[in-house]
Amino acid sequence: MPETPSDRPVVPKDAATVMLVRDGSAGLEVFLQKRVKAMAFAAGMTVFPGGGVDPRDADISVSWHGPGPDWWAERFGCSPEIARALVCAAVRETFEESGVLLAGPDASTLVGGTSHYAEARAGLVARDLSLAEFLAREDLVLRADLLRPWSNWVTPEGEPRRYDTRFFLAAMPTGQHADARTSEAVEAYWATPEQALADFAEGRCQLLPPTRVTLQQLAEHGSASAALESERTMDKIIPKLVKRDGRWYVLLPGEPGFEEAK
Repeated sequence: MPETPSDRPVVPKDAATVMLVRDGSAGLEVFLQKRVKAMAFAAGMTVFPGGGVDPRDADISVSWHGPGPDWWAERFGCSPEIARALVCAAVRETFEESGVLLAGPDASTLVGGTSHYAEARAGLVARDLSLAEFLAREDLVLRADLLRPWSNWVTPEGEPRRYDTRFFLAAMPTGQHADARTSEAVEAYWATPEQALADFAEGRCQLLPPTRVTLQQLAEHGSASAALESERTMDKIIPKLVKRDGRWYVLLPGEPGFEEAK
């Protein structure tokens, strides 16, 4: 958070993040990553895989199965073009940052292990390869049907880097492995939402407000299937920065003082 927020709000960039969930011995678990401290945004924070939209994510040549861009556009309150890019970014970023690929040879199957796509994964990270090129080369279909819309958070005005981030939910594919082979994270692990929130409360990890609230929401569901089947509203959530006793704080809608904050 900046010491002195900017007087001229930065236009938010479109971004996507994905909560990968599975059923563990203690209930629903979610995949988390602790970002490196050198990152320009959310340095040192514990987050879900995700990132900004690449212009090439809007490529209409991507082989696609599941709800189309119009369906996603209605849920997220954006144009079909942006919706297409958001879904593609969600799939691409998840693969880049965790090795999990929500794609398959056809509309009814998924790839198994993804280690043989390591070179392509590196090419996507380096932006030498687009998602559309990768899927076409491997004759794969993007599985939009495996994603669920969850929420829409916008970075507060005043922050030097702002994102209009759509949160997606997806079940961890059988036969695949989520890893920590990304330069953006120092560690990655599975945890129940309750465990992650306890770690935050006791100072063992740092969570941005959207991550914390999302974990609280996931904790309400006893299984991955229950979370995936839940109905969600997609109101755009825009926290506010307020200064108290010389320090800046983030206020969420509904918290005391939010309506009065400017």
